[in-house]
Amino acid sequence: MTPFPPEPATPASASARPRILVWDAPVRVFHWLMVLCFAGAWLSAESERWRLLHVTLGYTLGGLVAFRLVWGLLGTRHARFASFVRGPAAIGRYLRSLWRGRPEHHTGHNPAGALAIVLLLGMSGVLVASGWAQYNELGGEWLEDVHEAAGNLMLLLAGVHVAGVVLASRLHHENLARAMVTGRKYGPPGDAVRRAWGTLAVLMLAAVLAFWALQYRSAPAAGAASASGATAQYPGRDDDD
Repeated sequence: MTPFPPEPATPASASARPRILVWDAPVRVFHWLMVLCFAGAWLSAESERWRLLHVTLGYTLGGLVAFRLVWGLLGTRHARFASFVRGPAAIGRYLRSLWRGRPEHHTGHNPAGALAIVLLLGMSGVLVASGWAQYNELGGEWLEDVHEAAGNLMLLLAGVHVAGVVLASRLHHENLARAMVTGRKYGPPGDAVRRAWGTLAVLMLAAVLAFWALQYRSAPAAGAASASGATAQYPGRDDDD
């Protein structure tokens, strides 16, 4: 991660910088699948009718986090944790540069964004683990409280992350959300990743879709569900829930 000199960015100076490939395809697919899974799981959390969807998206989120941890060690330069995870001093320096209106520009994740990513990954792990344990009746009611609290905290972290992206995009005169779609950002040519790993991203997406299809095919028919009851359809669910 090579920062540009901390000077005020203007639309003219930003447009003069070249756009390079920064985010490989697996990182982008992971990002948007994670958004989709968390949003869908959160929206379906209180509905018994959509319980299978909630569980399926939760398992998918767990698989995505596992993949990101591996890719954070073996992936392209800007995907690796070693390239963007920084300590408190770097985070504080970056935040002060934002406050002064002269933000440091980082080709990959900036230190504050990196902190948000680490927290989101960690909270996703807590969310999935507590949901799995609750679903399989491995604990008491406290697990439900942990799962609900993790979901609310995850929502808060996601909101802060989105606000940070909007603020950084405005100060840097660069659409960071679009960069997570195209993979391209402003940066020195030497910081570009050499390979997008598109085939791996396609395989990743295919694996997720195959898992969803398997979950759908194994779901009980509507008639069987009504005959046997919600508890038989979804083991681990109390009658009073």
